[in-house]
Amino acid sequence: MADSKTKSLKLSPQKDTWVDRISDLPESLICHILSFLPIQEAVATSILSSRWEHLWTLVSRLDLDSETIGDSLSCGQSPNQGQCKPFSFGHIVSRLLTLHRAPYLRTFRLKFFLCRNCSRLDKWIGNVVERKLEELDLEIYGDDSIWKLPQSIFSCKTLVVLNLNGTIVLDPPPSFQFPSLKILRLIHIVYRPDSVFRLLSGCPVLEDLSFQREDLEGVFKHKICASTLKRLSITFGESELDGSYFGSLDYKLEIDAPALEYFKFDGHLRDIVFLHKLDSLVQADVYIWSFEAHTFWVECCADRVFNFLAALYNVKLLSFSSSSLKCLSYGSACFSQFQNLVQLDFKVNAWTWHMLQALLQNAPNLEVLFVTHKRHGYLKHNVCWKEPPDDPNNLTSCLTSFCYKGFGLEHELEFVKYILKEARVLKKATIHVRGRDRKLKGSIVKKISAFPRCSMTCLLTVN
Repeated sequence: MADSKTKSLKLSPQKDTWVDRISDLPESLICHILSFLPIQEAVATSILSSRWEHLWTLVSRLDLDSETIGDSLSCGQSPNQGQCKPFSFGHIVSRLLTLHRAPYLRTFRLKFFLCRNCSRLDKWIGNVVERKLEELDLEIYGDDSIWKLPQSIFSCKTLVVLNLNGTIVLDPPPSFQFPSLKILRLIHIVYRPDSVFRLLSGCPVLEDLSFQREDLEGVFKHKICASTLKRLSITFGESELDGSYFGSLDYKLEIDAPALEYFKFDGHLRDIVFLHKLDSLVQADVYIWSFEAHTFWVECCADRVFNFLAALYNVKLLSFSSSSLKCLSYGSACFSQFQNLVQLDFKVNAWTWHMLQALLQNAPNLEVLFVTHKRHGYLKHNVCWKEPPDDPNNLTSCLTSFCYKGFGLEHELEFVKYILKEARVLKKATIHVRGRDRKLKGSIVKKISAFPRCSMTCLLTVN
């Protein structure tokens, strides 16, 4: 004990002293660090010292969420005392914006549920857009009311990213400019006639647009016209837990985006028209889950899908999936040549084998093929793979990698057999067998191993 006391007394004062290194940092760097904290924690640092008292008011990023802030920023009393309730979210936001004095605001995110007094939103937005705002993210859901986007937003010349989500009415003025806006996301908002066209007309450098709707009243008609647009994502419909879609959707969408490089469509396919050839298209992800109600079995639905895919003929990377709609088995999947297609990811089901076959026959430069079999137990697989006639321009002259997931049905052996027999430069083939039945796997391995292979250097793996 005596020795330990002696050692403790000999400790160097420097080792026994706590050094506040953070406070020695430049003010601008401290503010940058604070901007990554939740606003509650950033405000709490004001009690550390007189120097820290106002630093949080200079952060360049504000993220305000009614689900997390309302109960955490209160007047300081314990909830058990019953003397003071937390301030309302609206009061907190108004107070924070009054105290916040940064001349430059890089990001302002506001998530407000059950907004009962949407008029004060106009003041908040007017406050932040005057501070050279670059990113505005609004998710507003009123209490039985909708909120019209204030005109002050359309005067913000520094805005680069704009995200709108919820019961927000988009009705831009006939003439305005977002000279810096590059990313625009419109999720479940309310539109006025031609509001999309008017908005895009004021975005001369827009590059990325996301567009999402659940259901519509009446016919939804809009035109997407943006000569600089490089990425476009469209979602129509609301997904159920089982992957199906619901919602009443009737729309016509015209797309004029000649510089498009990436395109994604997800949901209910109705009437989409491309006004120009997509000569710059690199990647397309297409997920079709439904058509209009009561017309699942008509041939025109299949033709609609085929025409839609045909418009993407310049794509290099294509992913396609659909729900098990019997109408897709009708009609003939006649595609133009996909000369640039080098990678195809196709989710095949009982009704889309002929679509896969048509794509393979019209993709002479395909190098990588991923096929996933989406099995639905209630469907009889009376539509299956049929080997196409010999074609000198077949894809197999370039195919180097093949992967099949969900293997488990007899007719799938014919498809794998076809690929192994025709792919002259195939380097790798991987088959993922459905389930854990070792006997089934052994039987499949034996059958596949006996298939003739055109490429003697192909590495075959069965998992």
